[in-house]
Amino acid sequence: MTLKRCFPPVVDADTRVLILGSLPGEASLAQGQYYAHRQNQFWRLVGDVLGEDLVRMDYAARLQTLLAHHVGLWDVVAQARREGSLDSNIRGHAGNDLLGLIESMPNLAAIAFNGGTAERIGLKVLGQHGDRHHVLSLPSSSPAYTVPYSEKLLVWRELRIWLAKAG
Repeated sequence: MTLKRCFPPVVDADTRVLILGSLPGEASLAQGQYYAHRQNQFWRLVGDVLGEDLVRMDYAARLQTLLAHHVGLWDVVAQARREGSLDSNIRGHAGNDLLGLIESMPNLAAIAFNGGTAERIGLKVLGQHGDRHHVLSLPSSSPAYTVPYSEKLLVWRELRIWLAKAG
């Protein structure tokens, strides 16, 4: 099995909502971009939440738009062995320093997990420190999670509550 590594976090001091995935899939790793698989609904979901057409933007503009709206992005897994892109194939993972990152963000209000694997691993890392922030469980944006888009978006829209509190 191939060792896969995550990307650096996309955050700044104004980040209010941190969205945490598990580990980039094959398409993302190949392109060096978060959520690069064309069928992954992440950019469409977040774009609908923010009222921005992120899908039509280039990657750098997407990241800048996230930060402008006080949204940060990272993964719970720093590195792991995995065949393919499915979270169920993650083996021998090492977690990212979520606590260190969270401590560096003075305006963080909510942590949102993109999918069950990210949540399961992330909550173990956060432990009782997760109590300081609201935690949201988002349905996975992955094409492998076949819930209709409209149902996913209903839950993802809850992010607006925490973004509206931004100065």
